[in-house]
Amino acid sequence: MADGTGHDTTGMQTPSYENLEAALARAKLGVSPADLHGSVTGYLCAGGHGRAHELLAALALEGDEPGAVDELHAMLDGLSGDVSHRLQTGEPVAPLLPSGSLAARADAMVDWCRGFLGGLALKGELAKAVKMPEIRELLEDFSQIAAMHLSCDDDDDALLHDVLDFIQSGVARLHAELAPARRQ
Repeated sequence: MADGTGHDTTGMQTPSYENLEAALARAKLGVSPADLHGSVTGYLCAGGHGRAHELLAALALEGDEPGAVDELHAMLDGLSGDVSHRLQTGEPVAPLLPSGSLAARADAMVDWCRGFLGGLALKGELAKAVKMPEIRELLEDFSQIAAMHLSCDDDDDALLHDVLDFIQSGVARLHAELAPARRQ
């Protein structure tokens, strides 16, 4: 998880939500930071790999501004390196959420889950995996979160943390189940 300087405990560069949001706007990509982080996480969780330009190509995202795209590539390389490291070492992967209101964080969590499901699907590993009841149930749970329209008040902060804990454990379980499938 990133600290206030944009670095996380693994020593890899992880952009803040706000810095990634600014880079996405400069690159003129119409995707939220949470959605992109979820897509990258899902793609890597399902066995994808690559540097930023390969990730953006896999996600069918192209920017219009060359200098801004280079900046975004650097951020994505750090982000994907962090997510890959966490998946390989079993450390939790937390959704990238904005600072600020509970409603903004909850909306970003929904976007993250949408991106995550899309990223998982890019590798084509899910057709076999959904035959396993535990995987199917996890994917259904992620789909329910991705389909939510949340209206939050400050009393729901604990609920958001519970859902985020579920997401972290779900990502780890999906990676554990999908990783053996990639080796076969």
